[in-house]
Amino acid sequence: MSSENTPVCTHIGGQAVIEGVMMRGKKNWAVSVRDPQGVIRSEEHDLVSGADTNAWMKWPLIRGCVAMVESVALGSKALTVSAQLAATEEGGDDEGEALSASMMAGTFALAILFAVGLFIVLPALVTNAVTGSIADNPVRWNIVDGLLRALAFFAYVWVIGRWSEMNRVFRYHGAEHKVIHALEHGEELTVANARKYPALHVRCGTAFLLMVIVLSIVVFSLIPIRAMIAGWGIESGAMITLLTIVSRLLLLPLVAGLAYELTVKWAGPRADTWYVKILLWPGLQMQRLTTAEPDDAMLEVAIASTELVVAREKGIEAVPTAEEEFARIGLERLQPEFA
Repeated sequence: MSSENTPVCTHIGGQAVIEGVMMRGKKNWAVSVRDPQGVIRSEEHDLVSGADTNAWMKWPLIRGCVAMVESVALGSKALTVSAQLAATEEGGDDEGEALSASMMAGTFALAILFAVGLFIVLPALVTNAVTGSIADNPVRWNIVDGLLRALAFFAYVWVIGRWSEMNRVFRYHGAEHKVIHALEHGEELTVANARKYPALHVRCGTAFLLMVIVLSIVVFSLIPIRAMIAGWGIESGAMITLLTIVSRLLLLPLVAGLAYELTVKWAGPRADTWYVKILLWPGLQMQRLTTAEPDDAMLEVAIASTELVVAREKGIEAVPTAEEEFARIGLERLQPEFA
């Protein structure tokens, strides 16, 4: 099909990982990476969602919270798998893989704590210093706090983008988007077809995070903070700040649910309309910091993981390689003496 056709919104999406791309569908998720020898290695897993057995998890707002939690958990697993696959060499042992997994889990936990400190605690403390207590003027306080969180987000993304290893992740991020574009336009998944599409996409997690920041200003401004402070007899400035931070953490699932409904469920199928383009324009521009043009080798990796997901969507089992089939029946494949 031609790329001029109207794109079809697909549920398939993914993320960039270490030297590769993870893609997920409704039935499975797959990670493909390029190892130090230049070989594309892939790993595929069944996808189990709580929403498959609990109908209430598909309710509006709740489904966004579920999607966010499951995406974070899956992203952590994908990063662990990619780290192992990217470092795979002959003679590797399970102990090294286990160590890598535990290190990734610890790193992920520290990343969560760092994110809470940088994007919630620090902006709140700086806002207190700039505007005074939230009890004095909650609306002004929330606007300043929201702008500081957005600034912290922009600064963080810009800084890590200067790191050469992270820049490669951003290029794989661009490869993921290009392949998804080709899939949505009904194109055959080839490097040439994916190459012609942009590295930006409306369903990107970066755009979602920016929408979370914007919506949080509105939602947090609706908290009756003055009534809570007066009703509970809180007078300490430190306790007021603590109450503010805790209330934000508790309301994050609601904000994420709203952002999911707006950006994924509502805007996704209407991405080509002028009003949605205006709404999502800031998020697309933000992606210019988190995506970069991939090379053909990166597109090949993104296509490899996408094909595994598409095959399961169509009910096609992956065909094992000759080496995998020989290993399955416990025989060693004889190598030819001549090329």
